[in-house]
Amino acid sequence: MPTPPEAEKQHAGPEEGDQPPSTSSRDAAPPAPPRRSPCCLCWCCCCSCSWNEERRRAWRASRESRLQPLPSCEACATPSPEEVRSWAQSFDKLMHSPAGRSVFREFLRTEYSEENMLFWLACEELKAEANQHVVDEKARLIYEDYVSILSPKEVSLDSRVREGVNKKMQEPSAHTFDDAQLQIYTLMHRDSYPRFLSSPAYRALLLRGRSTSSSEA
Repeated sequence: MPTPPEAEKQHAGPEEGDQPPSTSSRDAAPPAPPRRSPCCLCWCCCCSCSWNEERRRAWRASRESRLQPLPSCEACATPSPEEVRSWAQSFDKLMHSPAGRSVFREFLRTEYSEENMLFWLACEELKAEANQHVVDEKARLIYEDYVSILSPKEVSLDSRVREGVNKKMQEPSAHTFDDAQLQIYTLMHRDSYPRFLSSPAYRALLLRGRSTSSSEA
């Protein structure tokens, strides 16, 4: 007895439409490679930074204890009238006086350039350090805080000095920032120091000194 067409269709196997969809070469494209994280621009001048996040957090958390000013300028004794007058004789005398640095730092704060003094103080502290492990950590912190273009406290350095610092940071030493420190010292001397001498804050100190001398006489 001839087999009905419907039965033949049932035994002929699944239709083409019942087959699982074939995977085309476009659907089988390999997954995209993971995106590279942007350069951290910490101390290096390339994108191959070896810092991990834990060490970065630890160094930043210890910044306050590691980079205290030399000495704590805010705790300095009141300067004598003679000392205040000597600050007008030369910038070196001002910077060698703890009280002078304190007053000058307050003036820089009003000009939104306090980072120049903070950078100079941090470099002075670094040069006094003998432990190489501590030098490495402090140098990286100084770079991150005052040299990195990502820092809000970045100091103004020309390209030659900045490039020199980047090279020296490959093997940090206590004198890694000597050229940069000198450039910032010169900037404060030529730019901020003359304005400080004519500022109301310094004039008030001079008047106070004269009043004290007159009362003692």
